[in-house]
Amino acid sequence: MIPDTITQGQYETVYNFLSLTIAAQLFTALFLIIALTRVLPRYRQAITVAAIVCGIAAYHYFRIFDSFKAAFVTTAMGGKGDYSQAAGVIFNEGYRYVDWLLTVPLLLVELIAVLALARKIQTRLLVRLIPASALMIILGYPGEMSGDNTIRGIFGLLSTLPFLYILFVLFVELSKSLDRQPVGVRKTISNLRLLLLLSWGVYPIAYLLPLLGVGGADAWVGKQIGYSIADILAKAVYALIIFNVAKMKSYSDDPAFASVELSKDEAAELNAK
Repeated sequence: MIPDTITQGQYETVYNFLSLTIAAQLFTALFLIIALTRVLPRYRQAITVAAIVCGIAAYHYFRIFDSFKAAFVTTAMGGKGDYSQAAGVIFNEGYRYVDWLLTVPLLLVELIAVLALARKIQTRLLVRLIPASALMIILGYPGEMSGDNTIRGIFGLLSTLPFLYILFVLFVELSKSLDRQPVGVRKTISNLRLLLLLSWGVYPIAYLLPLLGVGGADAWVGKQIGYSIADILAKAVYALIIFNVAKMKSYSDDPAFASVELSKDEAAELNAK
């Protein structure tokens, strides 16, 4: 539930975390667009999708930021006092779920695209992963919007089922494809899956705070912080790792391209591997 009142410190904490997330998503997207030509064309789809994900997230965080500022106001001089919900205005939690419904499937597309697998293998993986990721978000939404902890728990459990299926595909099915990757990127790709697991793990923790006995403004502020950190890790940091994988694979695929992008010493070290 959205609290009726938050302290000045809580207001500033949420304000700053939302601002941080906007900056992280926006400038990561700009970097990826500018650096697109630094990878081979076959990997640019993955980088383009990564930039789109960060761009979508930045847009929605602008909307969340504006909604937050409109929803909580103070009459204290200089803003030095508690903040209460403005009459007729409510903080819109739905923006996050719209964002996740668009970006979570695309995060999986990024990973599959950067692997540059055979078309049939890509299609088989995406047909399994994208519907499951969308279902995970859709099932979590009713619980997020409900003030009833029982309903929250039921839909939280239901949304966990497609989440577990996604993990099965990523850690069991996708492992079969790692042997086709250059030796230098296998560990990084494995770490990408762990990053998804760790960052996505923050979402259910934040989601379940009310069920863990953390109530009122503290639970709500903790949830906003958790969601913001998770979004930075799962989108901006994840995108930069995807870009690094695409660069390493580009250098491995085309020594001539590597010689242009790298110094002589770096290119010689890469060829020695």
